Amino acid sequence: MTTLQQILPGAAATPRLTGLRRANKALRPARTVPGAVVAIVLTTVMGLTAAELVSGLLGTPLGWVPVNEVVELAGRTAWPKVSTAALVVAGIGVLMVLLAVVPGRSRLVAVETSDPLIVIGITRSGLRRTLAAAAQQVAGVEKARVRLRLRTIEVTVVTDAESTGAMLRQVGTAVGDRLAGVGTLGTGEVVVRLRRKAL
Repeated sequence: MTTLQQILPGAAATPRLTGLRRANKALRPARTVPGAVVAIVLTTVMGLTAAELVSGLLGTPLGWVPVNEVVELAGRTAWPKVSTAALVVAGIGVLMVLLAVVPGRSRLVAVETSDPLIVIGITRSGLRRTLAAAAQQVAGVEKARVRLRLRTIEVTVVTDAESTGAMLRQVGTAVGDRLAGVGTLGTGEVVVRLRRKAL
């Protein structure tokens, strides 16, 4: 018996990439609470304004929104003064829409699991500390600093003047082994930089 992925060429996706996509989607910070609050406030304000305008046009104003005072204020105010405030309000509105549309940056790094229904993440600071501890276990390394880039993990080690390039390979192996042990997804290549200790 064959599956649909075996029949269709190119239809099979690697489980690691599928797990990474699923984990990134699940670990992405949600902005539903701020979006819901803004939507409720705007709906309430616009609904009250619309009800006030319609009732005013029908001859029985509700009195919820001071329409007459707003009209008088608009008649007394010069439009060049209002244009700056209008631009600021429009800019805030565009920023709010962009914040709602563009997903937030996840503070977690996805970890591989055997169950496709479970998504686990490790904090970026926790992963940095774990990798720095692995680098510091190499003989001759006095201090290690780890930076998580988009496609690379940059490890900078501080050592004494007698150290050789073999240490770079040892640090890279130690950090790679720790990454494999943690099982992070999509972390990229490990780059090790050597910095001599100032004498």
